[in-house]
Amino acid sequence: MSAHIELRGVSKEFALRPTRDQPQARTLVALEDVSLEVPRGEFLTLVGPSGSGKTTLLDLLGGLSRPSRGSVLVDGEEVTGPGLDRGIVFQQYALFPWRTTLANVTFGLEQQGLGRGERVERARENLALVGLEGFEDRYPHELSGGMKQRVAIARSLAYRPGILLMDEPFAALDAQTREQLQDELLRIWRPTGTTVVFITHGIEEAVYLGQRVAVLSSRPGRLKALVDIDLGDRAATTDLRSDPRFVHYRHEVWELLHDEVRRAQDAGHLKIQPDGTERAA
Repeated sequence: MSAHIELRGVSKEFALRPTRDQPQARTLVALEDVSLEVPRGEFLTLVGPSGSGKTTLLDLLGGLSRPSRGSVLVDGEEVTGPGLDRGIVFQQYALFPWRTTLANVTFGLEQQGLGRGERVERARENLALVGLEGFEDRYPHELSGGMKQRVAIARSLAYRPGILLMDEPFAALDAQTREQLQDELLRIWRPTGTTVVFITHGIEEAVYLGQRVAVLSSRPGRLKALVDIDLGDRAATTDLRSDPRFVHYRHEVWELLHDEVRRAQDAGHLKIQPDGTERAA
């Protein structure tokens, strides 16, 4: 199967402005020599310690920034900026508070020059797809967090992108809502042929969703490993997270990631908060 997305020796550096403690100009290497191919229609999940360049990588795929070295290609063409062939869903819902649910979804379609009737019809179809039929006239403040994220997903799907880029979209949701939306996302993705790159901090989420899990090293982010996930028909297993195969893959990814978190701590790139969460230094 040909690559839909390809990264060839991608590195990304940022210039850091001088500070009182660090008066000399410095360069931060966020990603270093990352090469990766994502076949068309694959669901790829991406994990790594905080500060490993996961979001930077997604920005490069989305055309929101350019690599310092190397190339990012979609269908063999170099990515030079954003495009309607790539939809992006962020952790923050980024909905317009003055627009209804329906109007939020039609916003992207307005840029495609579609007539109003077609925009509304397509928006309604995608809202029904994410389980929000009947909520077309609600405003964001009238929706729960999970419902807002459904709107964001519907908005990205409405203009039928070939690639869906998702940056920890379920991180702010409670566990029950997160698991529900994971199942909804898989249900939506299966028949579409859409290529998905999904960033997460959750190992369990990465294994549950991904056909492959890409593990990034601590800063500078390099591709440490690609783990193939073979869980058969996920929909046919009642309690997939208790399946021995799932437990095996979760442990494999945990071991790969645990080493990188420890390395990031030792290098001073990562601090562990009193509650056990990570914070990039």
